[in-house]
Amino acid sequence: REGRGRRNGDPAAGPALRRFTWEEIGERSGRGPRPQERWLVIERKVYDISHFCRRHPGGARLLGSHAGQDATDAFVAFHVDKVLVSKYLKSLEIGELAPDQPSIEPTKNKMLVKDFRELRATVEKMGLLDPNQLFFFLHLAHILLLDTAAWLILLYFGTSLMPFIISLVVLTISQVQASWLQHDLGHLSVFRKTKWNHLLHKFVMCHLIGASAKWWTLLHSQHHAKPNCFEKDPDIDMHPFLFTLGKKLSVELGIKKKKYMPYNHQHKYFFISEYLHSPDLAWMLTFYIRFFFTYGSLLEIKSLLAYYFIFSSWFVWVSQMNHIPMDIYYDKNLDWVSTQLQATCNVEHSLFNDWFTGHLNFQIEHHLFPTMPRHNYWKVAPLVKSLCAKHGIEYQCKPLLMAFADIVHSLKNSGELWLDAYLHK
Repeated sequence: REGRGRRNGDPAAGPALRRFTWEEIGERSGRGPRPQERWLVIERKVYDISHFCRRHPGGARLLGSHAGQDATDAFVAFHVDKVLVSKYLKSLEIGELAPDQPSIEPTKNKMLVKDFRELRATVEKMGLLDPNQLFFFLHLAHILLLDTAAWLILLYFGTSLMPFIISLVVLTISQVQASWLQHDLGHLSVFRKTKWNHLLHKFVMCHLIGASAKWWTLLHSQHHAKPNCFEKDPDIDMHPFLFTLGKKLSVELGIKKKKYMPYNHQHKYFFISEYLHSPDLAWMLTFYIRFFFTYGSLLEIKSLLAYYFIFSSWFVWVSQMNHIPMDIYYDKNLDWVSTQLQATCNVEHSLFNDWFTGHLNFQIEHHLFPTMPRHNYWKVAPLVKSLCAKHGIEYQCKPLLMAFADIVHSLKNSGELWLDAYLHK
């Protein structure tokens, strides 16, 4: 369908500029009958991303998650060099919102959007998006020192029980802390230049940890765009084939009489984690060659598996404590702040919690400002709390052990809701 017409009635004003309503844009979500057009809005400009989706550096699913919606705040949050990215947008522009259309979609809180954008401007003026590279250099140095120390302990003291346990603890700490550093790099929050973040991200993620930087970036960006939104957040793709998540989705699954796993026992098998296949094979091979060269001659396979179990347990519990207990449902197309706050919670600030979780205890601040260096989360937290208080939004913050317990309680509750609906509805 054509939009509302030209920029004005003067033929000399240039080519026709189409005008659109929010209703027209909402129909281009890529979910209707073919041809499935995909449009989105950034600062009142309308862009056709139907063909660009597959070429988008962040992946088609990330861009497609905002099809038919306003993506202004997401665009600002994810892109460090907005001037460069804006040049690529020109070829995708097809028009703008009609003059009688509000800048904010009807489903979104207008005053909250306005206040958050003012907060974003304040954050930029305060320099809270600028990284302290000494902080990250020291963090990388302590990771490399621990990694080397773990091997030297076994080399010089042998593989008896005590040296093995000490080496296991040191290596696990090194690997988990490397996981938090790759997270920083993946969010482009360590260097001002994007290419340096990408390069070191591959080194840390692939060489030090043995996982795929490309795979992580694609999936994690999707998670940040629409956290806990079923069919848009890959972090909850384990529903319904491994777990049933969220109260509403669990009841819905039970009513449909679907059962892929014994969900009423899912809180007992949560510790099972699965690492997916990665495309960064060449980089990853350097990790496995290094790992088995240094440890293969010193330890048996069962000892290496003990390390893997401890590392994965630490990582999974920390990475899930901020999201699984929160609201999980379909995308409601809410404003940026509401979308992030309903899906995230914080864990109390302390030196230990900051170190143990890689500052992911500030999950709310991290989701609102995904490119902010983590050493600045505590500085912006009071401003975020004030914003939430002003608009009556719950700002959840809990002790670390309670956060872990809430994962189990949430899974147990959703499993029971599924079972009740499965048997009685």
